[in-house]
Amino acid sequence: MHDAEIINGLTGNYQQRAHFEKAFYLQYEYLIKEGCRKYKLNYEDSFSAYSDALLSAILNIVDNRFDKSYALKTYLYQIFHNKCVDLIRKITNNKQQVHQSVGTPALLSHLPESARTIIEQLIDQERVRAIQQHLETIGEKCKEVLLLHADGYTDQQIAGQLSYSNAAVVKTTRVRCREKLNKLLDGHE
Repeated sequence: MHDAEIINGLTGNYQQRAHFEKAFYLQYEYLIKEGCRKYKLNYEDSFSAYSDALLSAILNIVDNRFDKSYALKTYLYQIFHNKCVDLIRKITNNKQQVHQSVGTPALLSHLPESARTIIEQLIDQERVRAIQQHLETIGEKCKEVLLLHADGYTDQQIAGQLSYSNAAVVKTTRVRCREKLNKLLDGHE
């Protein structure tokens, strides 16, 4: 359908307008997939941006604020682009706010002592479970070194028990293994 037909139809009577709104929607519906692909939005968010853009364009056409020197496709696409960018900003800001949450100790301070103790125990249990899970993925040598060190063995004792050349090698290995484990734990939490 040509731009002039859609514009004239949108400014017509109610029944005519409904028909042309649907035609306008269907003609550029592919922009929803474009939003998913180009802006990495999920389908619902891209659909929402498209619907908002379409409504804005229709209202501007009906209120005679549309500059007819522009193609409808270009006009709608620009509005759609702006809606997508706004949505991305909103999503990004929401994610940042989630990650800037109040720390656990601050939240726990508002709880009664008995509830606080239970919550702290659950957090500790979850941390131990996560450590055990990640110890299985960092390699057998790392696991052995870290577990022996956690049991109170010195680097010298670990060197003798695991046949390392000296305590300095054990210390270097232990530090690297601990860094690996911390990276995994940071990704888990």
